[in-house]
Amino acid sequence: MAPTKTPSTFNALFFFLFFILILFSICHSSLVYSLPQKQEENQQFQVLNVAASIHKTLQVFSKTTPPSPTITAAASAANSSVFSVSLHPRISVVKPHHQNYSALTISRLAYDSARVNSINHKLQLSISQTVHQRLIQPEDLQSPVTSGESQGTFEYLARVGLGRPVKEFFMSIDTGSDVSWLQCQPCDFCYQQSDPIFNPSGSSTFNTLSCSSRECNSLKINGCTDDMCHYYVSYGDGSFTHGDFGTETVTFGRSGSVSNVAVGCGHDNEGLFSGSAGLIGLGVGSLSFPSQIKATSFSYCLVDMDSHSSSTLEFNSTPPSGSIIIPMVYNPKFDIYFYVDLVGISVAGAKLPIQPSVFQVGSDGTGGVMVDSGTIVTRLVPPAYESLRDTFAKHAKNLHPTSGYSLFDTCYDLSSIPDEVEVPTVSFHFSGGKTWLLKSKNCLIPVDSRGKFCFAFAPSDSISIIGSIQQQETRISYDLAKKLIGVSPDKC
Repeated sequence: MAPTKTPSTFNALFFFLFFILILFSICHSSLVYSLPQKQEENQQFQVLNVAASIHKTLQVFSKTTPPSPTITAAASAANSSVFSVSLHPRISVVKPHHQNYSALTISRLAYDSARVNSINHKLQLSISQTVHQRLIQPEDLQSPVTSGESQGTFEYLARVGLGRPVKEFFMSIDTGSDVSWLQCQPCDFCYQQSDPIFNPSGSSTFNTLSCSSRECNSLKINGCTDDMCHYYVSYGDGSFTHGDFGTETVTFGRSGSVSNVAVGCGHDNEGLFSGSAGLIGLGVGSLSFPSQIKATSFSYCLVDMDSHSSSTLEFNSTPPSGSIIIPMVYNPKFDIYFYVDLVGISVAGAKLPIQPSVFQVGSDGTGGVMVDSGTIVTRLVPPAYESLRDTFAKHAKNLHPTSGYSLFDTCYDLSSIPDEVEVPTVSFHFSGGKTWLLKSKNCLIPVDSRGKFCFAFAPSDSISIIGSIQQQETRISYDLAKKLIGVSPDKC
C-alpha cells in the first residue's frame, strides 16, 4: 500500500512548483526584455513618419495662437534639493517672422554655422593664449553678425524667477556659456523680449559686485567704474551683451530659490536673442549657473524645436532608470564645454571603419567630441562625416536623392511618400560598450514644407559636436560630481 501524503508534503510540493513558476516567469520576462534591446543595437532601419514631419512645419506658421506655456514647476517630493523649471522651444514663445519654413531653416542654419565657427575660433585663441600667454581681447570673441531676420539662436527657453518680489522671465539656455545675464533698465540698447525688462532698482535683493570680488575676477573680460564691476560677453553670431555685474535671488517655480547668484545686468544687448530676457549659462566654469547654485548635476530634455510642448530643466535630480551613462572627457586647453568619449558610429547596424583616435582630444587641445545645446546640427570631422554620409546614402536606396540645401549636402525628395518610409539607423558608440541609437527624425529632417528632407549632419574642420537636433526628445543628464553624462531617450 502506497504511503499517504500528508498536508505538509502537499504544501511543500505546492510551494516548490509555485517557486519554479515564478522563477520561470522572471527569466522569461527578462529574456523578453533583453532581446529587443539586443536587436535594437543591430537594427538596420527605422520608420520615419514623413506626413507628420511635414504637418509640423506647417503648424509653425498656422494662425492659431499657441497654448500658453506653463510657468511654474512643482517641487520634487523625493528630494527637496531638486530645483526644476519649465523648458520651452522658442517657437512656443515667439512666433517666427519668416515667410515660410524654408526661410526659418535657412536662418537657423546661418546662425548655426556662425556659432560653430566661433567655437573653432575660441579654441584656436585658447591654444594661442596657452602658447603665447596673451590675454583674450573683446574683439577676439566677435564674428560677423548673421541676418537680422534670424530667430534661430538659442532655441530653448527656461522660465526662471528673479528678484524680490519675484518676476518671471524666459531665459535662453546654453551649455557653451558660463555667464548668466538678462536685459536691465535703463537700456542703452535692448532688443525686443516677451517679458517686461528687468528693473534692478525694483528688486530688494539685487546688489552690484565690486571690482575686487571673486566673481568679478572670474570674468574673462571685465571692467570697472567707481569700484563697480562690468561684464562683456559675445557669442558666435556676433551678438553681445554688456552691463553691470551683480548678484540676485533666483527662483525655480515652486521648487525653491537660491540667493546671491552672480548675473549680468545688461544695458547694451545687441544681436539675435529676440524673445528671451537673457541667458542661463550651463557651462563648465566657476561662474556657470550650476556651479553657483552648487548643483551636483543638471538635466534637460529638448522637445522638438517646432512643437508647442514643454519639458523641464532640472538641477540635482538623478538620471532616469535605464539611462545610457557616458564618461565625460576633460580638455585642459579648452575647458568651456562638455566633452564625451565617442569611439565609433554605426549605420544600418554595422560599425563604420573609423579609427577611435579620430574622436579623441589631441595633445594640443584640438579635436574631441562635445555635447552642446546651442549648436543645432551635429558636426563631425571630415573622416567621420564622409564615412557616415556615404554609408547612410548607400543604405538609403529607397529614397529619392535631390540637391543639397545650405550646409547639408545629402538631401532627399520625399514629397511623393504618402505617409511613412524606412531610413537607415544611426548609432553613436561610447567607451564602456554604451550605444545611443538615434531616432529616424533625429537624422533626417524637413527643411521646407514641400517634402525636402536632409541628413542632419555636417562636416567640421577641427572639432566634433553633438547638436540639439540629435538631442531632441532625449533627457541629457550632466553628473558634475562624477563627471558622467546620461542619455535617456523618451524621458521628457
